[in-house]
Amino acid sequence: MSATMTIRVSEDTLAKLKIAEGTKRSKSFLAREAVSAYVERELAIIEGIQRGLADVAAGRVIPHEQATAEARQIIAEARRKKYALSERDL
Repeated sequence: MSATMTIRVSEDTLAKLKIAEGTKRSKSFLAREAVSAYVERELAIIEGIQRGLADVAAGRVIPHEQATAEARQIIAEARRKKYALSERDL
């Protein structure tokens, strides 16, 4: 099931929708896909924020210093692995 929606876009955006011709798709198809992708992405962001707020409310948090230390450790390990792999190529 679908519904019709009218939107206004800039002349520049409308001109860029000429890519529809090269993709064998209609401008409506491209607009529908773009709106759908945007809405899905925004919903995922909102849901993530809501989960985070629920974690805070439930006390499922760690101190900033601990999170920073863990992130630095992960980055350092990734760098060591990358360096080890590049050393093997020599």
